[in-house]
Amino acid sequence: MKNYLTELVGTYIFVLVIGLAVMGGSVITPIAIGSALMVMVYMGGHISGGHYNPAVTLALTMRGKAPTSQFVPYVLSQLVGSVLASLSVYLIQGQTFTIAPGLEVTSLEAVIVEVLFTFALALVVLNVATHPKVANNSFYGLAIGFTVMAGAASGGPISGGAFNPAVGTGPILIDAMVGGGSAGNLWIYWVGPLIGGALASVVYGIQEK
Repeated sequence: MKNYLTELVGTYIFVLVIGLAVMGGSVITPIAIGSALMVMVYMGGHISGGHYNPAVTLALTMRGKAPTSQFVPYVLSQLVGSVLASLSVYLIQGQTFTIAPGLEVTSLEAVIVEVLFTFALALVVLNVATHPKVANNSFYGLAIGFTVMAGAASGGPISGGAFNPAVGTGPILIDAMVGGGSAGNLWIYWVGPLIGGALASVVYGIQEK
């Protein structure tokens, strides 16, 4: 139970920061997002592994770094955390936020960006948090946070910068339910990240040999 609670809380804080930073229009939004993930990874890494992302959980499960039996409970915990965070942003700001591709960006372009940056994120997680040659290191949170920071700054304006099905799901669902928005882009943030996570698992399997 403590693992699932940690995944829920970590995802909640991460998505809460994303929502408040995006709605605040801060120029340092990518820094806030990357920093939030970094500190949450340090907060829960020793308890649940600090996934906060179904695509990362998929990559770790495929490589045998996480129990198969925990895959569905982890993903559900992450989704609940995201939905609660999105509701919190609505209660705080009085309006919803959503994740969406940039103007004039096609669905294919958005999916490709989601695949590439989720691949980078999951590959970094596998290498810095699970590889025996860097066991017990203290930099894993920094590496993971900076990967997301780089992705948010460079890929965010194109795809929306989720790189995480939970990050895409909570905001989109709450926006559709209470903000009058559409859930039409939701598939992008499942298909792209899950492909990216699976590819990272395959590449890591080659690196690990």
